[in-house]
Amino acid sequence: MPHTVLLAEDDRAIRNALERALTLEGYRVTAVADGVEALAQAHRSRPDVLVLDVMMPGIDGLQVCRVLRAEGDRTPVLILTALVETADRIAGLDAGADDYVVKPFDVEEVFARLRALLRRAAPEPAEPAPAVAQAAGAPAPTGRFLEAAGLRMDPQARRAWRGDRELELTRTEFELLELLIRHAGVVLEHSTIYDRIWGYDFGPGSKNLAVYVGYLRRKLDEPGAPQLIHTVRGVGYVLREG
Repeated sequence: MPHTVLLAEDDRAIRNALERALTLEGYRVTAVADGVEALAQAHRSRPDVLVLDVMMPGIDGLQVCRVLRAEGDRTPVLILTALVETADRIAGLDAGADDYVVKPFDVEEVFARLRALLRRAAPEPAEPAPAVAQAAGAPAPTGRFLEAAGLRMDPQARRAWRGDRELELTRTEFELLELLIRHAGVVLEHSTIYDRIWGYDFGPGSKNLAVYVGYLRRKLDEPGAPQLIHTVRGVGYVLREG
């Protein structure tokens, strides 16, 4: 079965061109012109992924994303934006978006990001329930955990902690942190991280990784505690204490 895409874009030329390109790529596309229609369509029939323009009349793409997340809808969301400042990109992540593409964009980049989102959203094989139930909010037995630099992660339950504080992470943030924990102390190159997280290296001009690392740092860092994610200029990132 082809994957279903709900596309919301108020610019008719962009909407029609992207709808045609996605259809030719094998997706089943529903295209709408504003956020109100996008919400109504998402409620009628949940798509596999949403592609939302930020700047739309009435309800914009970020508001659509916030509403869906507030309703518990975790459908992957790719944001289309003409806003290039880091603060604007962070606003999209804060709203619950999983990834973004800056206009003007190459349609191949949109395809690559959609493939990565759909891979990450694919259901994982069911794991047997643990023999002993854990108290709410408490970590599970150590054997199923990853630990490094004062961080603790349960990949099966998709939960992570710094000390006793549980971290609220988006899908992409969780996968980025998991990659760093699994390679703690090792400098991971930009291209390696792009390939492992997004399945595609967007090149030296892309700011996508820097934005996600910055946002993850905001969730990890604590006053008076050492920073955990370090930048190795011109190379990549490494997870370590101090």
